[in-house]
Amino acid sequence: MRALVAYNAGATGSGVKVGVIDSGIDLQSQEFGDCSGGLGTGTCRILASSSDTAGNGSIDDVGGHGTAVAFTIAGRRNGSGSQGVAFDAQLVVGRADRVGSCDGSDTTTCKFDGSAIATALDRARLAGVRVVNISLGGDGASSSLSAAIDRATAAGVIVVMAAGNDGAANPDAFSSPAMNSAIARGLVIIAGSVNANDVISSFSNRAGTSASVYLAAVGEGVRAPDATNSAFLWSGTSFSAPQIAGAIALLAQAFPNLTGKQIVDLLYATARDVGDPGVDAIYGRGVLDLTRAFQPVGTMSVAGRSAAISTTVNGTLSAPMGDATQGALGMVVLDAFQRAFATDVGGTIQHQPMARNLAALLATRDRSFSMGFSGMRVAVSLVPTTDSVRIERLGITSRDASVARMLATTVSGRLGRRVQFAIGVAQSGNALTAQLAGRDDPAFLIARDPLSAPGFDVAVGGSAAVRHALGAWGVTVASEYGDVMSQYAGDIDAFRTRWQRYGYGRATIALDRRFGGLNASLALTRLAEANTVLGARFGAGLGAARASSLFADLGLRWGLGGGWSLGGSLRKGWTQAALRGGFEGAGLIRTNAWAADVGKDGVFGSDSIGFRVAQPLRVAHGGIGLRLPQGWDYGTESVTSWSSARINLAPVGREIDYEVRYRWNFLDGDISSNLFLRHQPGNFASVANDMGGVVRWSWGF
Repeated sequence: MRALVAYNAGATGSGVKVGVIDSGIDLQSQEFGDCSGGLGTGTCRILASSSDTAGNGSIDDVGGHGTAVAFTIAGRRNGSGSQGVAFDAQLVVGRADRVGSCDGSDTTTCKFDGSAIATALDRARLAGVRVVNISLGGDGASSSLSAAIDRATAAGVIVVMAAGNDGAANPDAFSSPAMNSAIARGLVIIAGSVNANDVISSFSNRAGTSASVYLAAVGEGVRAPDATNSAFLWSGTSFSAPQIAGAIALLAQAFPNLTGKQIVDLLYATARDVGDPGVDAIYGRGVLDLTRAFQPVGTMSVAGRSAAISTTVNGTLSAPMGDATQGALGMVVLDAFQRAFATDVGGTIQHQPMARNLAALLATRDRSFSMGFSGMRVAVSLVPTTDSVRIERLGITSRDASVARMLATTVSGRLGRRVQFAIGVAQSGNALTAQLAGRDDPAFLIARDPLSAPGFDVAVGGSAAVRHALGAWGVTVASEYGDVMSQYAGDIDAFRTRWQRYGYGRATIALDRRFGGLNASLALTRLAEANTVLGARFGAGLGAARASSLFADLGLRWGLGGGWSLGGSLRKGWTQAALRGGFEGAGLIRTNAWAADVGKDGVFGSDSIGFRVAQPLRVAHGGIGLRLPQGWDYGTESVTSWSSARINLAPVGREIDYEVRYRWNFLDGDISSNLFLRHQPGNFASVANDMGGVVRWSWGF
C-alpha cells in the first residue's frame, strides 16, 4: 500500500464516513474509541447511524469477521501493534448477517441475505458515507442489492467489493454489478489479493472479465482483532477490500475537491502495473499504491493560473547568466485532478550547457568569394554539406549529394556620394555597420569583440543598414531579425545539439568619426525578444518572460604608427523583463562586456601579431521578480495567499578570455595561429580554465 507519504501529508481519514457492511463490530473494543457512552459520542468513531438490518437486535459482532474488516479500515493508531489505514475515519456499520449464522468460531459459516445488504447500503448512503466496504461473496447479486448499488453510485458513493477466494479466473458473481456501467457509474471497485511481493494470492479470484474495475491490495497475513479483541492474521480478499476503502477515506480527507469518480480514477491511474503491461486478466488495473496516489498526477499548473509547470525543467539560462544560482521558488501547483501540492521549482531552472567555442568554429569548411561592379559589392560564404534527405529521395551517393549551403551573403553599394547601404542574409546588423564605417577589426577566434554579437546564441535571418556621411561624422541606422537559439536541457554534445528557436528583432543607430589615427564609434541598440530574456527561456509556469533591452556601445581603435594599433570596446546594457500568462512581476537586468587589444603589422615582414583580453557579455546584477501562490482553498477553489520570489540571473563566475594571434603569408596563402585561455568559461566560477590553440591555412583563387 505504501501509505507513509499519505500520513506524512497529514492524511488520517478524519471527518470521512466509511460504511462497513459485514457481521457487525465489537462494541467493547477500544480500537474505535470509547463507545461506552453511546455510539458517536465522545471519542467513539462508530456512528449512531449504524444499524442491524438482519434482525439480530444489535450491531455487536459475534463472528469476528466484521470487526477485523472494520479495524483494517479504521483501527486506532496508538503506537502499538497494527493500525487501520484511515485510523481517524468514522464508521457507519451495517450488520447484515443472518440471525444465528455467525455464532460459531468459523466465520465462513456466516450467511447474508441480499435484502439485508441492500438495506444496509441504503442506510449508509443516507448517513453520508464516501465509501462502503462489502467484504462478502456469493453466487450472484440480488435485484435488491443491484438497485441499492445503483442508488449509492447515483449519489456519488464508492462501493468496494471483495473478488472472492476460490482462485478462479473471474471474480465472484456477487460483484457482477461492478461491470454494469449503468449501475456502477465507474464507482464500484472489485478488490483482489496479492502478497507483500505484489504476487497474486493463490486463493484470490483473478481479474478476468472484470479487469477494468479490478484493483489488488495485500490480503495475506493482515493483522487485526476479532470479536473478542484477540489479534489474528487474516487472509482473503475480504482484507484487500478494506485497505482500498481506507485509502479512499485518506484521499477524500486530503483532497476534498475530488468526486468519487475522480478518486477511483486516481487509484487506477496510480496503481503499480504488475503482471502483463497495462490492464490484464490477472491483476486488472494493478496494485494499490498510496505513495503514487499522493503525488501529482498528469500535467501540473500553477494555482490560480492556467500555466503548465514542470517538475523537471522550467527554464534554461543563457551564457551571460553562467552559474547563477536560485533560491527557493516555492509555490502551490494543481495536478490533473485539481489537487493542490506545495513544490519548489528553484531546481528546475537549468544552466545552459557550456559552449565549446573552438569546436563550433572548426566544425565547418567554408568558402568565400566576392565581386564588385558599378559601385556594388556582393560577398558570399558557402559551406559543403550532405543532405541525408536528398540522398534517400534521389537514390544517389553521399559523394554526389554534397551540396553547397549558403552561410551568409552581403550586398553593399552607394547611393550618391554620401549614402552607403548594405543588405545581409545571415549577417548581423553590427557587421554591416562596421563594414559601412570602414572598420577593419583584427581577427581573434575566441576573445571576440563584444560589440560584434549579442552575447548569446542567435541565428541571424537578415539585416539592412544605411550610412549617411555628415562631414567628418557618419550616421548609420541598422536593423536585424532572427532567432534566439536555446538548447534543450541535457544537450551537451556540441556536434549533436537540438535547438529551440525564438524570434528577436534589433535596431541600431550609430555614430562614427575618425580623429587622426583614432577611429571612434558610439551606438545605441534596442533588442526585442519575443520569448526569451537575453537568450534565456522560461516556461509558462514561471511567466514565459520576454524582454526589451537597450545597449550602449563604445568602440575605439587607434593607429599608433609603425604598424602598431590599440583597440578597445565597451558595452553597457539594461534589460527589462516582462511576464505573461497573468503573472505579476518584472525585472531590470544590467549587463556589461568589454575588450582591449594591441597589435602590430609587419613584425618580420608581411605578418602580424596581436593580443586581446575580453569579457563576454555578463549579467552584472538583476533578476526577475514574480509573485507565486502559497495557499489554496478547496471550498472557493482559489489562492489564499501570495508571496514574492526572485529568479536570480547574475552569475558568480566571470569569464575573461585571453588570446594571442599570429598570421604570416605562405605559398600564396595565409597561415594564422591562435592560442587562447578562457578563465571561468561560460561565467562558471567552478569550471577549470579552457585552453587551446589552432593553426589554419587559407588561400584565395
